[in-house]
Amino acid sequence: MTEFIRDLQRLRRGPWELIASLLIAIGVVMLMQPHVMWAFTYSFIVTLVGTVMFIVVSHFPE
Repeated sequence: MTEFIRDLQRLRRGPWELIASLLIAIGVVMLMQPHVMWAFTYSFIVTLVGTVMFIVVSHFPE
């Protein structure tokens, strides 16, 4: 766990791509659920942030 946090602080690609992928997945789940309106409302923004974040962190060093 400390290695994961250390890699986040050093701007390494792996952990940041994991976080971006999780944001994309959470956004898609928020979009597909029919019960909570606020989750549906913010799903596009969460997915968009995850996608832009993935594009940016793909340029980080390994």
